[in-house]
Amino acid sequence: MATASIDDWASGMRYAAMQSARVAWYTGHGFAMRRMLKRIAEKHPQAAPSVTPPSKPVPNTARLLRDVGKLMARDFANARAGLYPMPDPEETDLSRLLATSRAFFADVPEVARRRREGASQEVGGKRGTGKRPRYYMQNFHFQSGGWMSEESARLYDMQVEVLFNGAASAMRRQALVPVAEALQGRDQRQLLAADIACGTGRFVADLRGAYPRLPVIALDLSEEYVNETRRHVGRAATLRPMVAKAEALPLPDASLDVASAIYLFHELPPKVRRQVAAEIGRVVKPGGTFILVDSLQPGDMPDYDGLLEVFPQLFHEPYYRGYLAEDLPRLFAPHAMVVEKVETAFFSKIVTFRRSETA
Repeated sequence: MATASIDDWASGMRYAAMQSARVAWYTGHGFAMRRMLKRIAEKHPQAAPSVTPPSKPVPNTARLLRDVGKLMARDFANARAGLYPMPDPEETDLSRLLATSRAFFADVPEVARRRREGASQEVGGKRGTGKRPRYYMQNFHFQSGGWMSEESARLYDMQVEVLFNGAASAMRRQALVPVAEALQGRDQRQLLAADIACGTGRFVADLRGAYPRLPVIALDLSEEYVNETRRHVGRAATLRPMVAKAEALPLPDASLDVASAIYLFHELPPKVRRQVAAEIGRVVKPGGTFILVDSLQPGDMPDYDGLLEVFPQLFHEPYYRGYLAEDLPRLFAPHAMVVEKVETAFFSKIVTFRRSETA
C-alpha cells in the first residue's frame, strides 16, 4: 500500500472515531434530556404546553442519524480535498467537558419550566434593554440567561450540539467551502472577513484554523458571547472582536471581502431582517462574498418539512415561522447581492451571495 493511501486510511479512521464519539456523546445527552423532560411532564400534566401536530411526517431518529452520517462523509471529503483542515476536538479538557455536561443537565428543569409557563421574557425583565434592542432581550430556546450571561455562553455549544445530534459543527464548516472558493489564489493578509453574530466563535475558530493570516472581525451583540469567542480562538493579532448590532454595523462601506452570518436570520424580526440584509450589502465590497448559513426552509428537503413545523413550537423561536417564509434571494437583491449557490447540509442550508461588481 502506498504511503499516501496509508495516510488517507489513518486520517479517515481518526476522523471516523472522533465524529462517532461526538455523535454518541451528544445523542446520548439528548436521550437522557428527553427522559428528564418526560418525568418533569408527568409531574405537571395539567401544564404541558400544547403542540399542534405537523401536517407532514417528521423524520425518525434513525433517519436523522443516517443523514448525520452523510454530512460527516461530506465533511471528511471536504477536508481531504484541502478545502479546510481536518477538524480537531473542540474541547480537550475532560474536566471542563464534564462540568459543562453537569451544567447542561442542571439547566434542563429550568428550560422545562419556561416552556411550561411560556416564560420567554425573563432576560428583558431582569436586565433592561440599554443599548440592546428589545427583540434581542428574550430567552431564545427557553435557555437560561438568553444571550446575556456567561452561563448561557458556556452552555450554548453543548445545547446546540445536543439538538442536532453532534452535527452542528460539521454544518457550520460547510461555510468554509465558499470561503475557500472566494479566497483562492489571494493573499489573505490583504483581505478582511467578518463573522456577523459570531456567537461563541466556533466558526471564527474554523476560519482562523483554515486562514491563520486572514484578519477576521468577530461581531456579536452579546459581550458575554464575544468573550467566549476570545476564549475559543485565543490570542491572535488578526482577530478583531466587536460588540455591535448586525443592523448597525460599525464598518465602512465596501470594507469586507468575505462576510458570514450563521444561524442569525431566523432569530430576527422581519423588519430587522431587512435592515441586516441592507447593512451586509453596504459593507461587502463589489465582487465580495457573503455566506448565509441557517435553517432549512420548506421544500429544501421535503422529508424535513414536518420537523420545520414542529421546531418553533418546542423552542422559543418567535421569528422562525417568518424566516421559513422568507425569500432570501429577494431579501438581498435590492442590495446588489446575487445568489451564486444554494446547498443543504442536514438541517441547514448554505446560501452564497456575491455582491455585483457594478454596485
